[in-house]
Parts: sequence; structure tokens; C-alpha cells
Amino acid sequence: MGAGISLSTSNKCDYDDGKPGLGDIPESCISRLLMNLDPPEICQLARVNRAFHRASSADFVWESKLPQTYKFLAKKVFAQHNIIASMTKKDIYTKLCLPNRFDAGTKEVWLDKWSGQICLFMSSKSFNITGIDDRRYWNYIPTEESRFKSVAYLQQMWWVEVVGELEFEFPVGSYTLFFRLQLGMASKRKGRRVCNVDQVHGWDIKPVRFQLSTSHGHLSHSESYLTSPGEWIHYRVGDFIVDRPNEPTKLKFSLAQIDCTHTKGGLCIDGAIICPTQFSHKIILF
Repeated sequence: MGAGISLSTSNKCDYDDGKPGLGDIPESCISRLLMNLDPPEICQLARVNRAFHRASSADFVWESKLPQTYKFLAKKVFAQHNIIASMTKKDIYTKLCLPNRFDAGTKEVWLDKWSGQICLFMSSKSFNITGIDDRRYWNYIPTEESRFKSVAYLQQMWWVEVVGELEFEFPVGSYTLFFRLQLGMASKRKGRRVCNVDQVHGWDIKPVRFQLSTSHGHLSHSESYLTSPGEWIHYRVGDFIVDRPNEPTKLKFSLAQIDCTHTKGGLCIDGAIICPTQFSHKIILF
């Protein structure tokens, strides 16, 4: 996901033998046909001949593939806000399919190139983490295992609470939010991945509580024990529905383990992922 869309042209079907061919189909008809296909399929057919190539670049074809909120999204991630007026809809789609950072580089958003649906990742640096400024408890450590090249690592603490907030214009649909967590600190040794789990403790005594609320009144919560040291796990926080187009949705979500009868430690927090609920089964690809 997040991959760009490339396009090459060839004229192998532009025959001139006096018989009607694909090149004789009106471009307007071709464009209408292409509107019913997925973006990668459109790019493949653009290679058929010149007529298909021109038809595949029509603005109305690509505008039908863009999410309803693409103008909000473009303004959010493009450095020059007025550049959208000079871009074709295909160029906008291609650019938005790439991972784009915003909010001082702490969040990343992209379109799924097949469906045009929005996926979003928030780094641990975008969260409010209790005690994050006290190096006795928390540290940010560099790692190649995070798309932001850094994760928040908890050494030991009694009260663990992490809160994230987001205001965003999502297209109408159903979405799911996950935390990406790992018990233990991974590193490379002689080219091999190793994970130090010496500081992992306290997570098998009481479950972590996850909570999600939206400005439209949705509230969900769940509990889960943190397991599988050395593996990145996506913990489902909850689902939410957006049914009001072109209106910002405010999200607040959290994880907490605030039972002060015991300490907890050895936790890596990469971030949180929001994706269409229909993509939940392939969340590991994010």
C-alpha cells in the first residue's frame, strides 16, 4: 500500500490496415469505460494505444477515484497549498498514494492505490505519554523497524498511560484503529535480529485497557493482555463510523495500565494505525 502509480506508453495496437480497430473508439467512450476500473488497471490499459493513453489521463476519470475529502488531504500534506490548482487529477492521485507526512512529521497518510481509501499512521511522538520527559522511565530509541525510525520505550513505571488525539476529514465509511506494540527491545547483532526482553514484566498480571471516542458520540473500549515478547503486535482499539461527509472527525484514543500494585516495563510503542475496517485482516502490511 502507499505505492505510486506509474504509466508507460506503447503504440502496439495502433494498426492501420483499413479496418476498424481499438484506435477508432472515441476517447470519451474509452474514458467512461475506464471509470469502472481500478487505478492500476487504468494504467495498464493506458499502454494499449494513443487513444487509451489520452483517455486514461482525463480529469473526470481520476476525480472519480479520489476520496471525497481529497482537497482537505492535499492541503494537509502538500507544502504549497495552491499547487493543487495546477495539478491534474491523476497527478494528485499519484502523489497521495505515496506516504505523506504532516503535523511536524509525526503523522503519515496515504491512499490505497487500488481503492483510493485513506490509511493513516501516527508515531509515538504524536502521543501524550505520562512521564515521557523523565528518562528514568521512558526513552525514544532509534530503530529500522518503525516507519518513523523511532519508538517510545518504557523501562519501568507504575502508572502507564498513553493518549492520542486526531482531527481529520475522513471519507464516509467504517474505520478501525490499532496500536502497534512490542514487548522487548529489538536490535541487530552480527546482522541478525535479537530482542532483549530482560525488562519485560508486569503485563501478565492485569490487562491493558484500550479506549476510543469520537466527536460524533462513538465510544468503544476493550482489554487485552500484552503477549508475544519480541514480536510487533497490532492491538485493536476499536471501530468508528464516519457518516458526515466534508466534516472533521475528532478522535481520542488511549491505552492504560494504571494498577499501581505492580510496575510494568519493557514496552515499545511504535504508534497507531487507522485504516478502513475492510483492510483489518491485512493490517500486518502497514
